[in-house]
Amino acid sequence: MTAYILRRLLYAVPILIGVNLITFLLFFVVNSPDDMARMQLGVKRVTPAAIETWKQEHGYDQPLLFNDRAEGLGKLTETIFFRKSVRLFAFDFGSSDSGRDIGFDISQRMWPSLAIAVPVLLVGLLVNISLALFIVFFRATYIDYASLVLLVAMMSISGLFYIIGGQYLLSKLFHLVPISGYDTGPAAWKFLILPVIIGVIGGVGAGTRWYRTLFLEEIGKDYVRTARAKGLSERLVLFRHVLGNALIPILTGVVVVLPLLFMGSLITESFFGIPGLGSYTIDAINNQDFAIVRAMVFLGSVLYILGLLLTDISYTLVDPRVRLS
Repeated sequence: MTAYILRRLLYAVPILIGVNLITFLLFFVVNSPDDMARMQLGVKRVTPAAIETWKQEHGYDQPLLFNDRAEGLGKLTETIFFRKSVRLFAFDFGSSDSGRDIGFDISQRMWPSLAIAVPVLLVGLLVNISLALFIVFFRATYIDYASLVLLVAMMSISGLFYIIGGQYLLSKLFHLVPISGYDTGPAAWKFLILPVIIGVIGGVGAGTRWYRTLFLEEIGKDYVRTARAKGLSERLVLFRHVLGNALIPILTGVVVVLPLLFMGSLITESFFGIPGLGSYTIDAINNQDFAIVRAMVFLGSVLYILGLLLTDISYTLVDPRVRLS
């Protein structure tokens, strides 16, 4: 197990380097360091001297990927890509192009993101699994067919529809919750109810349909027929045997998303004015702040790789047939 984990962590290094390189190229194809300086300085007419000063202060005064004026390894190390990317592997995110400490911002903004993501995950699991078991109980009936059509329709609707519809009904029409905004402490709950409700409803279509597929696959296996032959009721077969054996793929599906909960939702946080990591990333893209974009992409990649690793490990814990070597 230890050798497997170390091997997977070593595999992650070239992946993270590649992700950083792609992010770097995509960003600087659109913006040059001079363009970034003009936007950050925020004036109509910027002198060349002011641009050069800004680039030197923020570390953008070197060539992008290759420095032909340097010697030896300096051709690669004395570049913007190397200087901006190496310290990320020590989780030193540095400062944003506007001068803010990115690490501090992440530590502050992760909590609003978690305040939305964790309830959506837990409530969504309970709702989706319960609905899926209900549909499977009435499988091959009109309830099953009608539910499947409704689930596919819900999957086809854009998430923006749920957000705008929820804001209109619960906030503007009935005035039950604030339409957007955020507050710290116990008062934050009233700003989180609507995003959580919309997050759960928006995931019912895909989530319930997936769990229905898992349960239908389990219900056709030999151990289920044996349980029925022993005289167990259909309800007991579903909840004790089918649900128990389906927990393996359910658990691994949950484990893989756990690290990504920190990243927040780009659309939800932006529409509801939640100061989480999702809105933090969107604001950085709009402001062309490469330092924040780079840090968030790197952090997201690390968390995703960690989620995949935790998934493999969790499989060995819940399924004795699987062994990692």
